[in-house]
Amino acid sequence: MAAGLSAQITVKGTVTDATNGDPLIGATVLIAGTNSGTITEYDGTYELEVPDPNGKLAFSYTGYEPIEVAIEGRTQVDVVLQPSSTILDEVVVVGYGVQKKSVVTGSISKVKAEDLEDMPVARLEQTLQGRTSGVRVTSNSGQPGAGAVVRIRGTTTIGDSNPLYIVDGVPIEGGIDYLNQNDIESIEVLKDAASAAIYGARAANGVVLVTTKKGKAGSMQVNYAGYYGAQNPWRKLTLLNAREYAVLMNEASAAAGQPILFEDPQALGEGTDWQDAIFNYDAPIQNHELSLTAGSDRSQYYASFGYFDQEGIVGNKDDSRYRRFTVRMNSNHKVTNRISFGNTVSYTRVLASGVAENTEFGSPLGRAINLDPITPLFEDDPDVLAEPRYANNWDLLVRDKTGRIYGISDIVTSEILNPVAALEVAWGRGWSDKIVASTYAELEIIDGLKFRSSIGTDLSFWGNEGFTPVHYLNAANRADQNSYTRGSARGFLWNWENTITFDRQLDDHRITLLAGTTAKRNSGQWQGGTIVNLPVNDPEKASLGFSTDPASQTFYGYEYENTLASYFGRVNYNFRSKYLFTALLRVDGSSRFGTNNKYGFFPSVSVGWVLTEEDFLQKNDYINFLKIRASYGVNGNDRIGDFRYVSTVGGGRSYTFGLDDQLVNGVSPNAIANPDLRWEETSETNFGLDAKLFKRVSVALDYFYKKTDGMLLPVEVPAYVGNVGPIGNIASLENKGVELELGFEKNIAGVQLALSGNISYVENKILELGEDKTFLPGLQRFGPQGIELTRTIEGYAYESFYGYQTSGLFQNEADVAAWVNADGELLQPNARPGDIRFVDVNGDGVINEDDRTIIGDPTPNWTYGINVNAAYKGFDLVLFGQGVWGNDVYNATRRFDLPKANFTAEALGRWTGEGTSDYYPRLNLADGDPGTGNQNLTRSSDFWVQNGAYFRIKTLQVGYTLPKTITENAGIEKARIYVSANNLLTITDYKGFDPEIGAGNGVDKGIYPQPRFYLVGVNVTFGK
Repeated sequence: MAAGLSAQITVKGTVTDATNGDPLIGATVLIAGTNSGTITEYDGTYELEVPDPNGKLAFSYTGYEPIEVAIEGRTQVDVVLQPSSTILDEVVVVGYGVQKKSVVTGSISKVKAEDLEDMPVARLEQTLQGRTSGVRVTSNSGQPGAGAVVRIRGTTTIGDSNPLYIVDGVPIEGGIDYLNQNDIESIEVLKDAASAAIYGARAANGVVLVTTKKGKAGSMQVNYAGYYGAQNPWRKLTLLNAREYAVLMNEASAAAGQPILFEDPQALGEGTDWQDAIFNYDAPIQNHELSLTAGSDRSQYYASFGYFDQEGIVGNKDDSRYRRFTVRMNSNHKVTNRISFGNTVSYTRVLASGVAENTEFGSPLGRAINLDPITPLFEDDPDVLAEPRYANNWDLLVRDKTGRIYGISDIVTSEILNPVAALEVAWGRGWSDKIVASTYAELEIIDGLKFRSSIGTDLSFWGNEGFTPVHYLNAANRADQNSYTRGSARGFLWNWENTITFDRQLDDHRITLLAGTTAKRNSGQWQGGTIVNLPVNDPEKASLGFSTDPASQTFYGYEYENTLASYFGRVNYNFRSKYLFTALLRVDGSSRFGTNNKYGFFPSVSVGWVLTEEDFLQKNDYINFLKIRASYGVNGNDRIGDFRYVSTVGGGRSYTFGLDDQLVNGVSPNAIANPDLRWEETSETNFGLDAKLFKRVSVALDYFYKKTDGMLLPVEVPAYVGNVGPIGNIASLENKGVELELGFEKNIAGVQLALSGNISYVENKILELGEDKTFLPGLQRFGPQGIELTRTIEGYAYESFYGYQTSGLFQNEADVAAWVNADGELLQPNARPGDIRFVDVNGDGVINEDDRTIIGDPTPNWTYGINVNAAYKGFDLVLFGQGVWGNDVYNATRRFDLPKANFTAEALGRWTGEGTSDYYPRLNLADGDPGTGNQNLTRSSDFWVQNGAYFRIKTLQVGYTLPKTITENAGIEKARIYVSANNLLTITDYKGFDPEIGAGNGVDKGIYPQPRFYLVGVNVTFGK
């Protein structure tokens, strides 16, 4: 021990830029082979205790070539780092291995751990938004824990278009929200078919590879990262106040020939601001994560504990909240120089509650937009409380905790309730427990020949419960009996893989061979029940065990199971890292297909040429690295549900038997068999280049064309068949586009600057929907009438907006009279000046449903992101923004089937006489009457379609790293504090709550908006 202490020395030095001599701030200095070390101060200096005077120091900095320097007993070691002139040393994860980026022939994007640090998101997939080209991430909403729509190079199928997620080699079902972002080492996105084909039948939508952090050799390091902040709505809609509403309702009533509704609108004042009533201002958000890493040359460990808690900005904290608890343990062990093994284990517990959203029938935001501002939040007037809607339902009226009675509108009815009262009776919560584990063992049989076996498991339990008390909210929404619903589920997936790899350098030739097998089984079950008329009216005391009366109970459930068996092989070859070639084949057998087509074959081939390895481009000061590449591959999609290839029967049918016609339950056929059902196949061609210019600028450019054939749709059958037709491989679609990624790094007068950006163009089009079928009915509909808002039509993008085209307003009677068909007949006989002019699209001389057409596209053609990182003398700044354009949003926030629903302030600019407006029509309570009204606001038309483009500053963060002179005496290796503003600014022409609409195919029926929030955080590392 004494000898070891006497040998320890203190090494000091300065790290500078070779091109201009500027100090490099935050450069990493490690004792070679360990994770013990430090970072340089604002003046480029460092100081480090070194146990071995004859050891080595490893120096690294983003954008510079890393080096190792022998200490040789010196106490002063100054280092000059050269800017990285190539991208040869960057390593990316590919399927079943890693490769240097310089020899990768496919299209792969990488997000590093440092890009994820201190980013306040609830779900890991949200960190991909705007950070890589070709990947469109759209949050379903701003509700805590809400998922996101992830599309890699467009919508690949009419069915499930979500990518395949692989975490530490384990395919994950249901997304990656269980992960703590601070546990992530890197995320790779396999975008083209050639890169993803190694995963075959599951890779048509692209593949996202997530690698978690591993332990490092050296003394123990403990890191704490945490933040706390407050959230608020970034926008409120400007709605009519009570006075304005009354004026416009009187005008609309007069236009319908009806008596006015309000005698003295001015006396009504401002009325109720329903948005303020439901918004939860200054809702807290917090995250805490503690991790430690330690290890020796033989064994390394990483462990972490995390807690995330976010309250929603709608309702109180019990209405909308997401809490996640995470625990992780990763380890790697080297038994001998040829035998190693390791494992990863994570446990995640989620507790969540949420409010209804993006629905016209029951969301608090939709109600806040549409309910009249005249109705009070609470009704205290005795004369009003004596009216029948209150007096006749006294015991069922909803009250707050102090006993005050919530107001009930007698103006706007149907589902448009007092939103605060509705939240009082809407109680529900969900939970999940997830354990994901993997273990591997690896044997190097001889030099360059390795066998690896790994098994991964995903065990999940989840459920939910809901309670509805007795209540009266209006005539259309009352419950004379309470009800309680509870459900729970279990899912278990195991995945066993065996690979053998041969890697050998033979003079100028490098060859890597991979062969492997996969076996996977996924199974689970769900069961639930509902009970009515419980003896308690408290959700915390409710239970399915209260009643034994079968008439008050309903129980249900299902089970699922599917399996996959696969064989795959890959060849990688390069000559002098100049000429590159990769070929692979995967064969998948799935239980989801019958014996006629149980196996699918998925090949790919890719090539690359590194031009800067040629004599004519070597030693070029302008083009430091240039590689061109091309690829072609075929991937599959087996996400079609189980047993679609056979005839199935379903329960829930009733039959009469016997002489007394007794009614009994039974089953009946509900699908026709299709034994020839086969895989959906997506083929893709990709051309790209990677370059490094002027030692500072990195470029990645790709063009792709992707086509999906054999998409699965129901085959139409004659009505006399009597049940649903079989599923068939009858449809096709295409995606094509261009992607560009740029990066720039430079030290400018002591400011270390890193800029990056990406932009993508994707065009989606339906090519074929099957024989004698040119369209699919829309998935998005509106109101009790089920008005079709979207439709999938050949030649257009998937789920485009659908309705009538308009051409301004009739300004006078002459305009109405001039709007005639070829026979001189009025096209709109019910129209009056101030009404909308609808277009006779098909030219048949009649305005009717046959004139509906595509009126907008919800899918952005362009997506982009920018990232700015700057550091100077301990201070750092991060600016991250992303956006889309080339898309539309269908603003269906107003219940246009309810003429007395409230309006936005746009209605103040309505047509009131010739020349006053050519956009917003006159108001008329009888507008929706097809016999007398023009249906200005009650049809699906382009009047409701708005530009959905936006740019959003997602993060603006300023931090400060404390000097070592302050922290080292406390045993702190690094301490950083920061403040952050998130969703700080959104630039958009869209007039709803939020232009970012993932759920609903771009239809906004009252989306839960993204919150703007400010937070303060710390990141502290203990140990060396």
